[in-house]
Amino acid sequence: MKFNQLLKRKLRKPDKVNLAGGQAHTQSEKLELVTILLTSFLEDQFYRKADATAARLRELVAKIADKRFVAKAALYARREAGMRSVSHLVAADLARSVKGEAWTKDFFDRVVHRADDTLEILACYLALHGKPLPNSLKKGLGRALARFDAYQLAKYRREGGALKLVDAVNLVHPPHTEALARLVDGSLAPAETWETRLTQAGQAAESESDKAALKAEAWRQLIRKRKIGYFALLRNLRNVLEQAPDLVDDAVALLTDESLIRRSLVMPFRFRVALDAIEGARPSFRQSMAPAFAKAMGQEPVTDTEEDLPQKLVRALSAAADRSLANVPRFDGRTLVAVDCSGSMIGKPMKIASLFAAVLYKANRADLMLFDNDARYTTFNRDDATLSIAQRIEEKAAWAGTNFHAIFQRADRPYDRVVILSDMQAWIGHHTPAETFKRFIAKTGKRPRVFTFDLAGYGSLQFPEPEVYALAGFSDKTMETLRFLEADKSALIREIERIAL
Repeated sequence: MKFNQLLKRKLRKPDKVNLAGGQAHTQSEKLELVTILLTSFLEDQFYRKADATAARLRELVAKIADKRFVAKAALYARREAGMRSVSHLVAADLARSVKGEAWTKDFFDRVVHRADDTLEILACYLALHGKPLPNSLKKGLGRALARFDAYQLAKYRREGGALKLVDAVNLVHPPHTEALARLVDGSLAPAETWETRLTQAGQAAESESDKAALKAEAWRQLIRKRKIGYFALLRNLRNVLEQAPDLVDDAVALLTDESLIRRSLVMPFRFRVALDAIEGARPSFRQSMAPAFAKAMGQEPVTDTEEDLPQKLVRALSAAADRSLANVPRFDGRTLVAVDCSGSMIGKPMKIASLFAAVLYKANRADLMLFDNDARYTTFNRDDATLSIAQRIEEKAAWAGTNFHAIFQRADRPYDRVVILSDMQAWIGHHTPAETFKRFIAKTGKRPRVFTFDLAGYGSLQFPEPEVYALAGFSDKTMETLRFLEADKSALIREIERIAL
């Protein structure tokens, strides 16, 4: 028994150096795979380039013997968390490495959420492995293509791409449908997307005032007839505000429609990005775009209404963000939420961290701490909107170093749990915070549960995996999973394992 405990302690010593040069603990291969799938857009990050992330993901797919788990993780990432490129890469590598398994056809069908997912998976497979295509891949993607109607096929036909949707049909030979037949013979009408409507408006205009009027009419048709997707609307709120301010009330109705929020798979941090765009439009709104619109439509500017329009969108974004995160857990006892404000968190990681910290802070009446070189408590009005608190957290960020020790050095009261939102690349002090954490327990007389919320997927932890409640991801589903972690440290992995395949 004594030797077992000795071995256990030895195995839990730091076993790697993280990308920032500090001590760290290795993640299990399954957890690292899931973390990358739920955090990576295969873009360059502060500590790692996109190609290196893709290479590590492919290494994990090859190393993990349980390929069904790999497939389930990709399904979870695509269907529950809305992650695209990483799921395409995993699907392509699974098609190469798994042969003769009946479940693969079902996987390739279900991992396709939009028609263009088939294109990306095929392009990835052909780029990495060339021809011929495995039969299971052709059958699964063929079944997926047969699910889409004429509008969905037209919307994602990708006529200008190296691989067009009609090429995908010719490669995988899907079951016959009328829509697919029209795609192949060229009789499928173009989809009226927001991009095409606005392009047509610009091309038809004979003057700048004419262009303003035509673009406003294009927005009117798209929004009032609900022919714009939720994510597209979110990305274009500033354009709507500047080009068609009379549609703000209609946009608000769409933004706050809970059924649309749920179906969209939009990640909550996108509301923070949209908020920044609206805030950026405020100074110039009255002086420029709104009067130009009014003149083009033969109207006089209505100053009071114009003054209120950005605020209407801000309120709608706040309501939408709250609805997207309606399942945030309410914990018993006392909670500390610690937000990493180091330089490597600039951009997307901080937008995610600040939003999740704000919603946890409000829902649990938690204490809030910001840390970088040092750590400090901070407070906000809990009655403020979630997005407003998130914005103020980001404004207070110092963008300095990363010191996990400071969390437990500055925390001055006992907690039931500590939730740390970070990219996990601590380096100040170089050692992991194990000894500092022990001193905190001795000082307060209580050992809190430590939740580590990985926002970058770099493959390391500051605490040994068996001793923390590890989570990753950017979607509303991530917050739902957080509810179950206290009862089961492996809740995220088990949720993926429960997927039927």
